[in-house]
Amino acid sequence: MSLSSTLTSKGQVTIPAAVRAALGLRQGDRIDFIASEQGFVIAPATASIRQLKGIVPKPATPASLDDMEAAIAEGASA
Repeated sequence: MSLSSTLTSKGQVTIPAAVRAALGLRQGDRIDFIASEQGFVIAPATASIRQLKGIVPKPATPASLDDMEAAIAEGASA
């Protein structure tokens, strides 16, 4: 299958609907352009769970079960 699109003066390209559907892309999704020997490959920008490790720092003191339940109750009433 061969699909094409036109580059605008602003450097933007519309990804054909069939390609978006095949990649599972939706509005607001990010994509990666990956260099290969044949050119570039377009792929959804995803992060593995391993890449996300450490993104949220550990709290200074661990929360107790009572603290967690109180926070849940407070959030539910807000």
